[in-house]
Amino acid sequence: MTEQKQRDSSAAESGAEPVVAADGAVLPAAEPANASLWGGRFQAGTDTQMQTFGASLPTDQKLWREDIQGSKAHARMLGQQGILASEDVRAILQGFDDIAADIAEQGYHFYDIADEDVHMSLERELTRRIGAAGKGLHTGRSRNDQVATDTRLFCKRQALLLATRAADLRQSLLERAEAAQSVIMPGYTHLQKAQPVLLAHHLLAWQWMLARDHRRLLAAWQSADVLVLGSAALAGTSYPLDRQGVADELGFGRISPNSLDAVSDRDFVCDLIYACALVLCHLSRISEELILWSSDEFGFITLSDAWSTGSSIMPQKKNPDFAELVRGKTGRVYGDLITVLVLLKGLPLAYNKDLQEDKPALLDALAATEGCLQAVQGMIATMTVNAEAMRAAAAGGFTAATDLADYLVAHGMAFRDAHAVVGRVVLHAEAAGKTLEQLSLEELRGFSELFDPDALQAVDIAAVVGRRTTVGGTAPERVSEQLQEAKRQLQADREEIAAAQHRPQPHASPPSQPHASPPSQAELDQTAQHPESGPALEEPTC
Repeated sequence: MTEQKQRDSSAAESGAEPVVAADGAVLPAAEPANASLWGGRFQAGTDTQMQTFGASLPTDQKLWREDIQGSKAHARMLGQQGILASEDVRAILQGFDDIAADIAEQGYHFYDIADEDVHMSLERELTRRIGAAGKGLHTGRSRNDQVATDTRLFCKRQALLLATRAADLRQSLLERAEAAQSVIMPGYTHLQKAQPVLLAHHLLAWQWMLARDHRRLLAAWQSADVLVLGSAALAGTSYPLDRQGVADELGFGRISPNSLDAVSDRDFVCDLIYACALVLCHLSRISEELILWSSDEFGFITLSDAWSTGSSIMPQKKNPDFAELVRGKTGRVYGDLITVLVLLKGLPLAYNKDLQEDKPALLDALAATEGCLQAVQGMIATMTVNAEAMRAAAAGGFTAATDLADYLVAHGMAFRDAHAVVGRVVLHAEAAGKTLEQLSLEELRGFSELFDPDALQAVDIAAVVGRRTTVGGTAPERVSEQLQEAKRQLQADREEIAAAQHRPQPHASPPSQPHASPPSQAELDQTAQHPESGPALEEPTC
């Protein structure tokens, strides 16, 4: 009987209608919804409500690219090791290419809640398309090591994506800082005016926060950079798998040394969400300042209309809603981290179904972090700086008081005594409604005979900024040096991202050629089934 007649006969026996593909080929109908791929041991199907309760497919279908990528590498390796026949491997690879093309065009539409997860969903669809060859795909692996592999591939890709988004925001900050090297603003402690600084210095402070985030994101990438495929359900497998070959093809730098730990480890998920949490912490702090600076009370910046919203009742309002949303989403990402930490804390080795609950938290944290990075970059790149308002604010609040005390120290007074003298000068200025720059020499000498005419230069705001010449200070020459250092660091970080994205990988051999000497076609056909276990069966999933 031909393969097509076998398919038609099977469809007739099941009472299902065959499916006609777009190219006119007749595909076998999907199996009944209660025909689980693991159902051989069961006499009854899963309760319908519990199928929905237990399914992760609504969430983990987002990992379809990684699942296909991992499955193709696994299939190639099975062929190279003589475990699957070469023609079956070719059918599997072509089948997955066709499925990937369909998903790219139509979205994920192979949706049957009875499949539970993306792994069984794709395997069922593959088998429906290519027939019996698809049933050998799961040889030598379990969903336990499969999902861990998919998640690691996904986390690696997402960590580099977020590092790129952070680098783009850093670039915007550097561009704005370069243009603001002459703009003076008040620096704050306790949200009280403290000392004048350059706006460029402040923007660079934000940039350095994100530079640290780059290191954490790349550390999370490295944490995920471990191949666990080949660990099977929990104890490894008796099949002669070439784990190093799979690691090379998938771009993993290391191979897990312990199968029990490999299938149950989600530390790398925690690492990535933690990195996201710190990114959001920094973005929330930046957003809070953007909110303050754009208010009438500060008036330091004007946000672009494209990055603001209005009020449904108050026509005059222009609200920094996107900055507020960044601040709000930060709490969600903190919650995502706590969710996974609590999820893991009581699990015995090895795999437990609890672990599928890491995906909603992970996906939420990643989506929120990427969106917030893009939102803050948009606000930074398009905001208008009100330099005069910043300069006027820097002159108020007695921000030159420390320099006036330093003047007295330079003329022989102990710092503590100078601190007390200038404190009384500030009280006088407050009562007189003056800034320090507006005080006369006579007024200053009323508090200390050490004040000479050059004391008036000590409180000039630009001079105050210019005297902060320590490395990392706000003096113009130090800020210029810092800007160049930040540019070099950003370039190095972008190169690191590119190197991780394009890590050299050995060229994958054709399915009929193993990494060692290739067997004959007869040898491949003879070993297409496991010699000890008969037909290739999937590893049990715990």
